[in-house]
Amino acid sequence: MVITTNKRAYFDHEIIETYEAGVELRGFEVKSIKNGRINLAGSYVIFRENQFWLLNADIPAYQPKNAPEDYDSKHTRRLLLKKNEIKELIGRTQEKGLTLLPLKVYTKGKSNLIKIEIGLAKSRKKADKRELLKKREAMREIRNEI
Repeated sequence: MVITTNKRAYFDHEIIETYEAGVELRGFEVKSIKNGRINLAGSYVIFRENQFWLLNADIPAYQPKNAPEDYDSKHTRRLLLKKNEIKELIGRTQEKGLTLLPLKVYTKGKSNLIKIEIGLAKSRKKADKRELLKKREAMREIRNEI
């Protein structure tokens, strides 16, 4: 079940490939995410210390008064990937103009594990964005006439 989607990433970037990753979370963060309280706008993925990390994803505390006093809702979270995926992504992110962005957060299977879909993306130019908006508007008009 999809909890949230990073619509801005799909608009600003052309997604080349997608990968599924687990996220290292605290218990109250999991509850908060399952309630739909997560914001991926402005977040991105980096490679540091032989691991991938999710930066700037905003996950407010489930119960703010019961959260630890030093809790930062935008702290860096570790992504859990397979070794072969990590090796492949290291090579791909070295290419010029490619970045990793979080695309979707969802639960998977009966165990309700929180998963995040990250995408290898290439930034769109301003003209490409305008062209995309024109195509969407044309499709919307066609749909309305039918």
